[in-house]
Amino acid sequence: MPPPDPFAPQLDLSFEEPRTNRRIWPVRELVGQVRELIEQEYGDVWVEGEISNYRPAPSGHVYFTLKDADAQLPIVLFRRQAMLLRFRPEDGLHVLVRGRVSVYEQRGQMQLVAETMEPVGAGSLQLAFEQLKQRLKAEGLFDADRKRPLPAFPRTVGIVTSPTGAVIRDFLNIVARRHSGLSVLLYPVSVQGDSAPAEIEAAIAELNAASRNPSGLVDLIVLARGGGSLEDLAAFNSERVARAIAASSLPVVSAIGHETDFTIADFVADLRAPTPSAAAELITETQHKIAEHLGAQSHRLERAARFQLMKIRERLTRLSLDRTEARISTLLYRAAQRLDDLSFRLEAALSAQLRERQSRIANLAAAFLHYDPRRSVLHAREHLADFRTRINRSIERSLQRAAVRIGAIDARLHSLSPLAVLDRGYALVLSADGNLLRSTAQVACGDQVTTRLADGTFTSRVEAPAPNKAKTNSPTPRKEAKN
Repeated sequence: MPPPDPFAPQLDLSFEEPRTNRRIWPVRELVGQVRELIEQEYGDVWVEGEISNYRPAPSGHVYFTLKDADAQLPIVLFRRQAMLLRFRPEDGLHVLVRGRVSVYEQRGQMQLVAETMEPVGAGSLQLAFEQLKQRLKAEGLFDADRKRPLPAFPRTVGIVTSPTGAVIRDFLNIVARRHSGLSVLLYPVSVQGDSAPAEIEAAIAELNAASRNPSGLVDLIVLARGGGSLEDLAAFNSERVARAIAASSLPVVSAIGHETDFTIADFVADLRAPTPSAAAELITETQHKIAEHLGAQSHRLERAARFQLMKIRERLTRLSLDRTEARISTLLYRAAQRLDDLSFRLEAALSAQLRERQSRIANLAAAFLHYDPRRSVLHAREHLADFRTRINRSIERSLQRAAVRIGAIDARLHSLSPLAVLDRGYALVLSADGNLLRSTAQVACGDQVTTRLADGTFTSRVEAPAPNKAKTNSPTPRKEAKN
C-alpha cells in the first residue's frame, strides 16, 4: 500500500453542518418593516379600476375592492374622506383612486388607504346629480300630481337668495313695476359653499312656520340664484334642499341660474322659472293681467264716451238752426253729465282698490312690528343688566364677610404664635446645634448659646449655670460638654 500523498487535498467527511449567522424575524416585525418600505416607496399613487364588493361600515368607513381583468386590490376609505365624496360609490363603477399603499398587519394583506376618489369618464358632481335625480324620481318627488298651483293673488312672497347679488334687485324692480301691492320678504342665505344647503333648508322651514301664524305672513316661496357652473349650483343639487322643498306646505318656485341650467330643486319645486326675473313675472301674472284688463276697459270706456259725444255733436249739426238754444244746451249738459258720472265711477273703483291694498300693507307692517325681534333683545339686555348688578352686589357682600372672617382668624393666629410671646419680654435660648434649651442641666460652663429676642438674636457663653433649687431633685439628663 503506497504511503499517503502529503500534497493531496484533504476531504472533510464530518456530518456536521457549517454554522452560519441566521437572523430570525418575528412575524410582526417583518410585516411592519415591509409595510414601512411599501409606504415609503408608494406614498402617493393613483390607481384606476372597477369597484366591486362595496361595503360601507357602521363606523362610516368604506371598504371595497378595486379590480381589473388581471388583478385586484383592497381599498379602505376612512370616514372623514368618505364624507367629502360628491357622489355615491357602487359596484361596477369605474373610478380613479388616489392614496398610499400600505399593509394591514393583522392579516398581512396589502391595501390602498384612499384619500380621494373620482369617477372616470364623468365628473363627480355630474354623477352625483344623476344618482340623486334617479333616486328622488323613483321616490315620486318629481311627480306632477304632487305639485301645487301658485296662489292667484299672493299678498307676501318669501324669497330665499343672497342679499348682495343682482338677483334680489332685479326681482324687486319687476315686482314693483307689475304689482305695487305685493310684499316681498327677503330671507338672506349663502347660495354656494358648504354651509349653503343647511341655510336654504332652514330658510324654507322658517318661512313655512311663519305662514302658519294667524296673520299668514307668507303665501309662497321663491328660491333664486344667478347662473353659474355645476360647482356653483351644487347647493341646489343637494338632497337636503330637495327634501326641504318636498316637505314645504307652501308652494315653491325654483328660479335657479339661466334658462339652460337645470337643478334638482327645479324638478322638485311646484314651478320652475327659467330665471329669477321670469319668476317675478310669473307670480305677478294674474294681478298684472287684471291691471291690464282694467286699463283696457278704462280706455274703451273713454273712447266710447268720446264716440257718443261725437255722435251727439253730429246730431246737433244736423238739427235745424231754428231749434232753441236751450234744447241744445240741455243735450250737451246731459252728455257732459253722463261723461262725468262714468269718470266718477271709474275713479271710485280705482280708489276702493287702492284703499284695500293700503289696508293690507298696513296690517302686514303692524304684524311685522309686533314680532320685531329687537323688542325681545331689548328686554333681554335689561334683565342681563339687572342680573349683573345683583351679582356684583352679592360678590361685594361675600368679599366683605370673607375679609371679616380672615381678620378674626389672623388675630387668633397672632395671639397663639410663640413669636408673639417674645414681644412681652420673653426670650428663647438655643444651643450651639440649634436645639431649644429648657433646663440648666442641658448646658455646662463654657457652652456657647444663642438667645433670640423679639427684635433679633445674640450669642453668649455660659460661665456658671445656676439651677433652680425647687427643681434640683428632678432627674434631668445633663448634656456633655463638647470638646
